[in-house]
Amino acid sequence: MLEWLKNINKEYPDFWKEYLAKFETKSERFVVLSTETSGLNPAKDVILSFGSFAVKDNSILIQDSFEAVLLQYKFFHDNGLTNEFIIESKMEKLPEPDALKALIEYIGNGVLVGHHINFDVEMINAALEKLDCGRLKNEALDVDVMYRKLHDINDRQFSLDELCDIYKIPKTERNSSSEDAYKIALLFLKLKSRLGIN
Repeated sequence: MLEWLKNINKEYPDFWKEYLAKFETKSERFVVLSTETSGLNPAKDVILSFGSFAVKDNSILIQDSFEAVLLQYKFFHDNGLTNEFIIESKMEKLPEPDALKALIEYIGNGVLVGHHINFDVEMINAALEKLDCGRLKNEALDVDVMYRKLHDINDRQFSLDELCDIYKIPKTERNSSSEDAYKIALLFLKLKSRLGIN
């Protein structure tokens, strides 16, 4: 059956209807997003954490941020993450449906920015499907694609660490979705000015 036919008279959850209504206006806000996942397959893997910062008027808005650990106990253990990781993390800990609702409310109609952002979007879309929602409608920008466009490079991709090295953005020992989101936000500010994105 055609995908769009299934959704013609579909009754979406309230939080999803509110999200869709936000697209009646254009956003001035960029939302830098990073996800930590249990693997690379949206069909069988899950999101373990979100980290996100808003960027507006060429500034990273630290107070306008969102982060959460998703309580995916089976996957934590399958991926060698211990209960200490869950307990010691200062991030808010939420069941997947609550975390997704909070994320959708946070991102609104903002332009998403990430490193290989299509993967993050696909993981979120797979999780939204479980909640009987549609797919994300946000525009998205990828810092890897931006860098390659700036330098006319078509034959390779760059890791987040490589891009941080190129732009002398310090790396940290601990890797988390929030730290990655902050590094991506710094990269985005450098690339957006060079590409003339407002």
